[in-house]
Amino acid sequence: QVQLVESGGGLVQPGGSLRLSCVASGFTLDYYAMGWFRQAPGKEREGVSSISSSSGRTYYADSVKGRFTISRDNAKNTVYLQMNNLKPEDTAVYYCAAGWGDGIYETSAPYDYWGQGTQVTVSS
Repeated sequence: QVQLVESGGGLVQPGGSLRLSCVASGFTLDYYAMGWFRQAPGKEREGVSSISSSSGRTYYADSVKGRFTISRDNAKNTVYLQMNNLKPEDTAVYYCAAGWGDGIYETSAPYDYWGQGTQVTVSS
């Protein structure tokens, strides 16, 4: 059974940090580009970051550039999103996704598999 499971979300104060993890099961991430998306209440889902299957290329939305870092450990079948200097506007449900190929995909269409999401709330 193909599955992506996110973890690491929670409540954090502005300026704080969280590290999200996404573990894949039922398939190997070696040949998949990985992405993180988020959706805030009343807003459309937006691409936050993506990383190619070889880790050679990354993409960050302008809103998170310099604060978030995406990485992957193919041996652990896991992708991470380190989030620093969090802001209230980062509050959303965060989803990871896997898409076949070595590209970096900014939109949701190329992704084949999705996790169930993890809530991130930034509030004092």
